[in-house]
Amino acid sequence: MWKWLHPYANPEVSYHFAGKLLPWLSALAVLFLSIGLVWALAFAPADYQQGDSFRIFYIHVPAASLSMGIYFGMAITAFTSLVWQFKLADASAAAMAPVGATFTAIALITGAAWGKPMWGTWWIWDARLTSELILLFLYLGVIALQSAFEDKNLAGKAAGILTLVGVINLPIIKYSVEWWNTLHQGSTVSKLGKPSMSVDMLWPFLFCFLGFILLVSVIICIRFRSEILARNSIRPWVRTLVSAHLTQEKTNAV
Repeated sequence: MWKWLHPYANPEVSYHFAGKLLPWLSALAVLFLSIGLVWALAFAPADYQQGDSFRIFYIHVPAASLSMGIYFGMAITAFTSLVWQFKLADASAAAMAPVGATFTAIALITGAAWGKPMWGTWWIWDARLTSELILLFLYLGVIALQSAFEDKNLAGKAAGILTLVGVINLPIIKYSVEWWNTLHQGSTVSKLGKPSMSVDMLWPFLFCFLGFILLVSVIICIRFRSEILARNSIRPWVRTLVSAHLTQEKTNAV
């Protein structure tokens, strides 16, 4: 596997590879999100207890899951960077952090909007909500450390250490509803055996979930390519790429 991955340690190779993935990921993201959101918001049945307010589930749950998934991905890249000095891992983490912070914020906001009619309050210091808020602070801390040092290597190490320390929060978020008596409902889709929802609700959720995963992949690919260019601006291949782009723009303008 390492032999297969080794060529992608080259920034130029990774830049072009991510560029090749973008059109496919973008098309699939549009397809799955279009089908999933229309199906979920217009055709899926309302919940027998919560009514149409239940439909926020189709955004809240993917956002919450991705907030943890992206952080776990950052932890893998941080470990890779610290152990094997893989420089592109820091660029990957820098690309993922703002995306993860955004989806964590979306999860908290949609959770508050969903909780208001269900619990009668926008916020309560519930174990799941509090640990998710801590995750947002971890993301913001990582972003701050990535920007705090002019030396990108030093910034990557500092942010990587915080990322690895923060991993302990992920199982707390995941299992908080099982470990403590909380207002937040338990697992609905990820339960082993039979999910606690009808097939009519499950299928549009799966389309939405996959669509959001693809959307996140698109955004991270774009940011990853930007990070590569910013960190390799003095390299000849980057200068050639920029010159070709400027020439193309001038040609199009004429």
